[in-house]
Order: sequence, then C-alpha cells, then structure tokens
Amino acid sequence: MIYKTIPSSGELLPVIGLGTWQSFDTKHDSDIINLSEIVSAWAEHGGRLIDSSPMYGKAEEAIGDITHQSRYGSELFYATKVWAEGRQAGEKQIEDSFIKMKRKTIDLLQIHNLVDWKTHLPFLKELKQAGKIRYIGLTHYTDRSHDQLVELIKSEDIDFVQFNYSLFNRNAEKKLLDTALDRGVATIINRPFGEGSVLRNLSRSPLPEWVADLECSSWAGLILKYIISHPAVTCVIPATTSKQHILENVKAGSEELLTEVSRNKIVEYLKSI
Repeated sequence: MIYKTIPSSGELLPVIGLGTWQSFDTKHDSDIINLSEIVSAWAEHGGRLIDSSPMYGKAEEAIGDITHQSRYGSELFYATKVWAEGRQAGEKQIEDSFIKMKRKTIDLLQIHNLVDWKTHLPFLKELKQAGKIRYIGLTHYTDRSHDQLVELIKSEDIDFVQFNYSLFNRNAEKKLLDTALDRGVATIINRPFGEGSVLRNLSRSPLPEWVADLECSSWAGLILKYIISHPAVTCVIPATTSKQHILENVKAGSEELLTEVSRNKIVEYLKSI
C-alpha cells in the first residue's frame, strides 16, 4: 500500500484507513465475525489506522474484541476521540476508551467535533508527555467547521486534523488542505463518499473507458484515489461491512497516485453527467 508521512514525526502511515461509525456499533457474534474478517483482510493488505469514538456506540469495544491478541493487533494504529463537556467527564471517557479498546497506549487521541476543545487539549498534551498517547488531533465532519479548523491549525500545537472531503464536496480544497500541508499537520479524511445516496446513484453509471488507464475498476476506488492523491491528504477512513468493498478500498491505495491532470479530468467528467 502507498504510505504517506506524518509531518510531526516522520512516521509513515498507509493511506487507506478504516472508519467505524455505525459499522462497528454491534456486539452480535455474527457481526463481530464478519467485522473480524474485514479487519483481517484490510490489515493483511497493509491497513493500519483504525478510527473510532465513544460517540460510535459499541465500536471501541468491538475494536478491542477483534484486535486483542490477533496476529495483526500490535501492528495497527489506533485512533479514537474524546467527546464530552468538562475535564472530569473527558478524563473518565478517555480512561474508558483504553479499557474498551484493550490498549495500554493509544496512537492518536482526537477532540471529537471540537467539543470543549479548550478544556481537553491541555489534558491530551499531558497524556502525550506521559507516553499514554502518541499524537493529538482535532476533528469535525461539516463544511462550516473548516474555517475554525484552519485557525486552530495555525494557533495550536496538534499533529492531526480530521475532516470531511469528497469528490462530491471539495470545500476543503479552498483553504483547509493547503493550510494543513503548509503547517505540517497530518490529515485524516472522513465521509469520503459524501452522502451514501450520491455514490449509489453514481454507481448506476458505467465508468468512462479512460478510467482503465488509472487502474480503477469501481467508482468507490476512483473516489478514494482522487482523495489520497491530494498532496495534503495523509489517510482516508471509509467504513464498510463488506469484504468486497474493503478489498476495493485497499486496491485504490495500492496503485500509483493520480496526477493533477487526471484529478481535474475526473472533476470535469462528473460535471458532465
């Protein structure tokens, strides 16, 4: 798989991560078995960053159950978030995340949707200094947060920023992506397919013949390749409960990145259909 560099450390990270919103919110044995197969296939093809949050129901517990003592568990890059008002509630939530995910250390702790970020950021710095977490990040999922994220990238000492970016919604291209690149902040892209209905509708249309030259065999793969080919993008975290889809996702991250000419050609083609 293609790797990109985390600017604050120089560590390399594979470009195709795994999101867990909704897809991992389960304790049913049959679901856990299916998710275990998906995580295993993803990890075997080079996947490392798995992203969760206390907001995602049982997802952190599912991650812990699936990865604990697995043959690949020690190789993964574990990311979760704090989503609480007040320091005491935040500390308790973070403590619970370590337990649920069955981790002694967490690679990346992010402030979910910027909730009470002024309170939580100093505590995350304490955890990083103590070696309990390795990186600090901020997240959001809406366009209206992008200006605030730009300002925080400029003013705060953070390693990662996570936000929405899609071929169908390129608002992050206005300022946010370039600011992260200029300031040396790694980026994680959520909602890569935008609204799911958009991708489903697009999938009814055949891929243009020239896409074969880009080594893409599906719309989802083309969209992911478009995203990871932006120089500011470090990792994208599509969620799925389908083994077929996870294999398509990792394939998109295993081939050559697109040139700017190819990226522009894709945008222009979508305008025409």
